[in-house]
Amino acid sequence: GEEKRREKEKKKKRRGRGEEGRQYVVTGVVCADCSSAESGGDGSRFHERVVDHYENPKNVGSLEKSKKSVGTGLVGAPACGDVMKLQIEVDAKTKKIVDTKFKTFGCGSAIASSSYATEMIKGKTIDECLEIKNSDIAKHLCLPPVKIHCSMLAEDAIKAAVRDWAEKNKEE
Repeated sequence: GEEKRREKEKKKKRRGRGEEGRQYVVTGVVCADCSSAESGGDGSRFHERVVDHYENPKNVGSLEKSKKSVGTGLVGAPACGDVMKLQIEVDAKTKKIVDTKFKTFGCGSAIASSSYATEMIKGKTIDECLEIKNSDIAKHLCLPPVKIHCSMLAEDAIKAAVRDWAEKNKEE
């Protein structure tokens, strides 16, 4: 009775509801390479970097899509249902990213990957952004193998945003 109710309450605190009632869970497995004391080391939860970017995501929101200086990348993974929209605002003269925003529908690792990706690209040139690999994101966040696709989506979103920006800024 009472013990089961308390256990249920505990689980509720770790779970949340995303858009359309989709459940996400912050607890899970931890990458073997990153199973340090700070991550629990026992596979009981995600690395603290994932949790931090999930609980305190950076650069959430949208930029004005119609502006010539803004590129938008919208990517999704049909297998898991994660969808990422990542936007960049580029300075016309320096070709540097002056602002980034994202919106992600998905698990904690997808949100963390998007958040970290926006932090990575801010201040970089377009060419530097294209050099970012999903492995850079996965390594920093210590994503477990089962969540690598989240970092791949973030890399794809960066590239799609750059392509969109380049398309808008073609020399006639």
